[in-house]
Amino acid sequence: MSRQIQTAVILAAGLGSRLGTLKNDKPKAFLRVGNETLINRSIRLLIKQGINKIIIGTGYGSTHFDALTKTFPQASTHRNDKFESTGSMYTLYLLRNLINDPFLLLEGDLLYGAEALHHLMGDEHEDIILASTPTHSGDEVFIQCNEHQELVNMSKNKAELDLVSGELVGISKLTNKSLEQMATYAADCYRNDEMHIHYEDALVGIAGSRSLSVKVVPDLAWCEIDDAAHLDRAISVVYPKIAEQEGL
Repeated sequence: MSRQIQTAVILAAGLGSRLGTLKNDKPKAFLRVGNETLINRSIRLLIKQGINKIIIGTGYGSTHFDALTKTFPQASTHRNDKFESTGSMYTLYLLRNLINDPFLLLEGDLLYGAEALHHLMGDEHEDIILASTPTHSGDEVFIQCNEHQELVNMSKNKAELDLVSGELVGISKLTNKSLEQMATYAADCYRNDEMHIHYEDALVGIAGSRSLSVKVVPDLAWCEIDDAAHLDRAISVVYPKIAEQEGL
């Protein structure tokens, strides 16, 4: 049985330029869906799951996240000053020494139901990537697994995969050993001036030497919000489903 998770890391440094004026000059994690911002909802759900240490990697609009720590004492913020010239893995790389236990890794621009966390927290695998069946939402990250349901590859281009096993949700449960290997992989990339790698690249980079389980959940209520079409879908399709499930 895997250890009880009490730490979560939220990667939220990105500019969110594809949302344009819809962001109201705030990070996209502050988009409001169903009378609650994405980041507030995520933090609330994490705390409800027993998470008492929430580390937020910030960049663009970092002061908005800093203000959250007054409302949520469980949260702390740490800024990636190079957010404009680096990928999400660099934000995680900067946070690595703050993470001393198994943890949940989440993207900051997600709308998801509480069930998404239940699927990971209740799973006996120590390293597990949450995935869904097809959403047809656009800009999906597709996952290829082996016969043991372990990660082999990920790409936004289906043609780069031998098969599509599911879609990346953006929530994973990871051990410190996996984080250590991801950091080593990233450090090698940084030495070659490859600064734009994302945490997904690092997961694929260590998949050959580390068993990373993939849990594909059919009909999962979730979405990433990168552009106006995503926001539209979040409001009209995903949130009503979540509201029905959670009695909101």
